[in-house]
Amino acid sequence: MLFALKIQVSVPADVPQAQKDDLRRRENDRAIELMAQGKLRRIFRVVGEVANISLWEAETLEELHANVGSLPLYPYMQVHVTPLIEHPVTAAWKDQKGELPPF
Repeated sequence: MLFALKIQVSVPADVPQAQKDDLRRRENDRAIELMAQGKLRRIFRVVGEVANISLWEAETLEELHANVGSLPLYPYMQVHVTPLIEHPVTAAWKDQKGELPPF
């Protein structure tokens, strides 16, 4: 199943900078692991916000929750989940032209 997530991050101002830097480093490392596993498919920065829009693949809602919850910044996140299904235009493209062009 494919999911679109909007994730807003708000780390409290009183968290020491060294801890923030460590959180960001560990967050990047874990996100790269999830991408390598095919779970985090794409991630995009939202302009003007401390937020992202990301595409996730999971067999179940529990798997999605576990993967998102494994991110080091999870305690500081507000997560909005939207399940996605294929649009008819995508199916028509595949019928007429084959695989979708890459992002």
